[in-house]
Amino acid sequence: MEHRTIKNLLLLAGLMIVMALSSCYNDNYANLYPAGVCDTTNVTFTANVLPVINANCTGCHSGGAAAGNLSLANYNDIVASINSGRFLGSIRQDPGYSAMPKGGTPLSDCALAKIGNWVNKGMPNN
Repeated sequence: MEHRTIKNLLLLAGLMIVMALSSCYNDNYANLYPAGVCDTTNVTFTANVLPVINANCTGCHSGGAAAGNLSLANYNDIVASINSGRFLGSIRQDPGYSAMPKGGTPLSDCALAKIGNWVNKGMPNN
């Protein structure tokens, strides 16, 4: 009988531990929606597009000896490249395009979404 009581107590203790651990779950907003969430609602050239291009493109595509004879140094250059059909295919690394940035880390899905959103809005200079 004593053996059965100990077994029941151990079973009860194990059940209480499982219940206690399962109650530690917390729906914390920061954990569910980390800071890396991509907001494409208010994309602007100055705040969202230009910083990505400056960080990833102008090192090679600016100045007098711009790689591929393609400058991305300012708004007009960037719009001209997009209108030529070269830019988006390259940064998305689509088949048949020269994948950019060459030898670098591909642009994040968020950066691509923001640039795509800006293009779809007509590429306003703001």
